[in-house]
Amino acid sequence: MTLQHPNSTDEATSGEAATFEGALTRLGEIVERLEGGDLPLEDSLKLFEEGVRLARIAQTRLDSAEKRVEELLGIDEDGNPVVREIGGNGG
Repeated sequence: MTLQHPNSTDEATSGEAATFEGALTRLGEIVERLEGGDLPLEDSLKLFEEGVRLARIAQTRLDSAEKRVEELLGIDEDGNPVVREIGGNGG
């Protein structure tokens, strides 16, 4: 399924691409259209630029999610458990 909307770049960077899943979906559509090879050069460049933007958005969201999971699991970069004091004054 490909989108034929002339303003799809604006829609992708504002609406559904605000989510990780939305960015991945739109990236898939872009790849499909670019692989089709039937686009003028200027349209291909615009889609490529949009794809790069979306890839960065997705990577940022993925990095953020990974950091949150690590914090929730309490594991540092080396895989060691993180020990934190609970509470302010201790006693």
